[in-house]
Amino acid sequence: MTPIPFLARHWKLIAIGVAIAILIGTDLWTDRNEGAGLAHLAIETAVLVAAASGAILLSRRMTSVQRALAVAREDAEHWRNENRQLVNGLSSAIKAKFDAWALTEAESDIGLLLLKGLSHKEVADIRQTSERTVREQAPSLYRKSGLSGRADLAALFR
Repeated sequence: MTPIPFLARHWKLIAIGVAIAILIGTDLWTDRNEGAGLAHLAIETAVLVAAASGAILLSRRMTSVQRALAVAREDAEHWRNENRQLVNGLSSAIKAKFDAWALTEAESDIGLLLLKGLSHKEVADIRQTSERTVREQAPSLYRKSGLSGRADLAALFR
């Protein structure tokens, strides 16, 4: 990971840190020239070191979080791709089985929708047909497949 994305995203925080460092450095310089006491200079130097240390720790922490986020995104993409492959494989298996059973296009559509868990009425609504038509085509699907009903159809693909 390059530092550019970090700088681009957190430029305001970096600018504030730089501004604080410049202000403290300027104050130290003017105090030194005005003859401020050694204790005063030591305290301001300690504040400058503490602020710089905090900025460095914050920067490291943000970089660490950014790396963890990048790893999480890669993992998520990996799982999405793997899931996509599994779904495509299942889809291919269902299509191959439907083709082997010589289902009509309507029976295949109904079979897929029934596998998704839809009711006969929901299937009819989606297909813009009557529920009676779906109820007549579903048994034809079961007969061609040699299955006894929806439960057997679902079990076959689980």
